[in-house]
Amino acid sequence: ARDAAEFELFFRRCPFDGAFALAAGLRDCVRFLRAFRLRDADVQFLASVLPPDTDPAFFEHLRALDCSEVTVRALPEGSLAFPGVPLLQVSGPLLVVQLLETPLLCLVSYASLVATNAARLRLIAGPEKRLLEMGLRRAQGPDGGLTASTYSYLGDVGTSSW
Repeated sequence: ARDAAEFELFFRRCPFDGAFALAAGLRDCVRFLRAFRLRDADVQFLASVLPPDTDPAFFEHLRALDCSEVTVRALPEGSLAFPGVPLLQVSGPLLVVQLLETPLLCLVSYASLVATNAARLRLIAGPEKRLLEMGLRRAQGPDGGLTASTYSYLGDVGTSSW
């Protein structure tokens, strides 16, 4: 669990059969990493479902987990990104890096998809047309809506319904 590990977050194909994507979601990743901790309730739940002979030191180790030994290298927010090129490189203790991989993938994938779509729409519309993002009113919850609005703006959609 304390062995060093690294993962790279990248995509294999550009969305929408395009030639590029926009790297996005870094701000959300930084916010997530700063707040990452397992709460006592989380550890207690794990203790209740794992075998009773699980070493108590394991649960103490979980309580002490944080991102202080994690290093993240990333493409700047809004940068062009291409298949096979890492948007994020995350290194640190194996257990922590494994726990971070899925949430970071989720944060970057959605944000990059929305920003890329917005940038493609801007390219199609041209610089003179006004683009509006109107999804906040019908989004799947406040986080989804605000995230879509934020990353549409990053992709150069200048107006939102919020």
